[in-house]
Amino acid sequence: MKYQFTAGAERALNIAADWMNRDDCNELTAEGLLVGLISEPECRAAAWLIKHGINRLSEIGILRVAMPQNSNGAQQSVPNNYSQYSFSNELTWAIREVTHLSDGGSNPALATEHLLLAVLLSDGIISEKLREKGLSAGELEADIRLRYGIVSANETSVDPLDYFEEPSAEPHAGSAIIDLNGMGLEDVSMPNRSKAGDLEKLEQKNESPVRSSIAAAAGSTNGSTAAFRVIDASANRGQEGLRVVEDFLRFALDDRHLTSLCKQLRHDMVEVLKQLPQESRIACRETQEDVGTTLSTSAESSRDDFGQLLTANFARIQESMRSLEEFGKFVSPAWGAAWKQLRYRCYTLHRASEILQASLSRLQNARLYALIDGRTNEDEFARHTTALVEAGVHVLQLRDKKIDDRTLTERARMLRDITAGTATLFVVNDRPDVAALCRADGVHVGQEEMSVKDARTIVGPNALIGVSTHSVEQARQAVLDGANYIGVGPTFPSTTKSFKHFPGLELLKSVAAEVRLPAFAIGGITLERLPEVLATGIGRVAVSGAISDSDAPASTVKTFLDALQ
Repeated sequence: MKYQFTAGAERALNIAADWMNRDDCNELTAEGLLVGLISEPECRAAAWLIKHGINRLSEIGILRVAMPQNSNGAQQSVPNNYSQYSFSNELTWAIREVTHLSDGGSNPALATEHLLLAVLLSDGIISEKLREKGLSAGELEADIRLRYGIVSANETSVDPLDYFEEPSAEPHAGSAIIDLNGMGLEDVSMPNRSKAGDLEKLEQKNESPVRSSIAAAAGSTNGSTAAFRVIDASANRGQEGLRVVEDFLRFALDDRHLTSLCKQLRHDMVEVLKQLPQESRIACRETQEDVGTTLSTSAESSRDDFGQLLTANFARIQESMRSLEEFGKFVSPAWGAAWKQLRYRCYTLHRASEILQASLSRLQNARLYALIDGRTNEDEFARHTTALVEAGVHVLQLRDKKIDDRTLTERARMLRDITAGTATLFVVNDRPDVAALCRADGVHVGQEEMSVKDARTIVGPNALIGVSTHSVEQARQAVLDGANYIGVGPTFPSTTKSFKHFPGLELLKSVAAEVRLPAFAIGGITLERLPEVLATGIGRVAVSGAISDSDAPASTVKTFLDALQ
């Protein structure tokens, strides 16, 4: 299909095409399109990105420059070549979905804001990162509708019977864009209106090829009823599973952050379901003669621990959403896509919840975390670390930016031998490669260092990964990224590391109120100031100078342990 674009959109597309060309790629992807939009700083799409703090490609994981540069550093002009490229499959669907948001009268061209909306709706890492930054497809769509004076979907008059027709290549006149981030969800393909006879009309509409395919799959001549039965049953299972998970996160783990994410997911599920007439769903419900009500397995009748409960209910939710996605495609592509995005969000919540549960178990007794350097020589290092381990320190992190890689690796291997067979965990700072080589228990990374995802690739699935966080937002993100624990601070000025900003005790209070992932307060913590820290609700501390600079490190460790217990 041929589209018309504004001059600004064409410039962005040209840049995207040039950028993709350097990868020998013959199609335009969401990533390439976003490169083009960011490179047009005066367009409306760029204004939206800047509004959410995105003005550099590196902020969303795109590390290459957008346009080639000549020898004096100036950007070269980009050839008008976007028309030689095709859009990727996901982008093709997304752009098709936004075409009805252009002014079909005097200005049918798609502008940069339409292209940004298409990027948000496309399925992939880039759209996920944009949503993490707070960009909402629903909010952007509302702005576009207001700017172009386009009537919203729930103001249109569309017969819901039409949505069981075979989907055409063109978007349906009544289709609306779904907010895949779960914010401001508007009415989508099938309007939420019900009147007597709607279901009867659906039953009588036997000429639809889609109805025939549903009927064949369900073994029924009454395809619309079968589709509604599947949607209703799957929706019930999904909502029930989400409620169980939410109760577990809320009452068993006391995690406000994940509870709120689960609650939002459940709310968004309800909002998507509202797009189908509830009366029709319930009319098609048939529990008494459902062949599946008498089928069960022995695993369903017992739960040995909370881990089983969590796993079983997340599986129930995800399977339900997959079924809703597949049968939802018969309602409309956009409605099916909404379930796909909700399912992906469920995967993220599932991982975070499982890691939280495992981390709380593994770090249950870890209260005192000591940071040490490589000392002046091997003998001093061995004496110092052995004394700390024998004193009962829970975690030892090897952090030394001054020694060379070979010496660091040697010290790490020594520390592995010293901590082996003890209750002390051994973590390497900032170097997952060294942690993997020395079989450390984990690695710790900062905000400017390697991501949790990349560190996990190196250290494997069983190693602990800690993340330094300096705000509540960073703490929340670390949970979703898959961290096993977080360092929170800096709390006070430190003798070992300098900071320009100290979020202090208030940050500790905020994190303690929201996040149950094991959190260690860090930064200038001494025995004298320990009561202030514990009063915030954070019960774990990471200490450096207070132990390493002490005349009697082992005695200091024992004093800290007594206070923390």
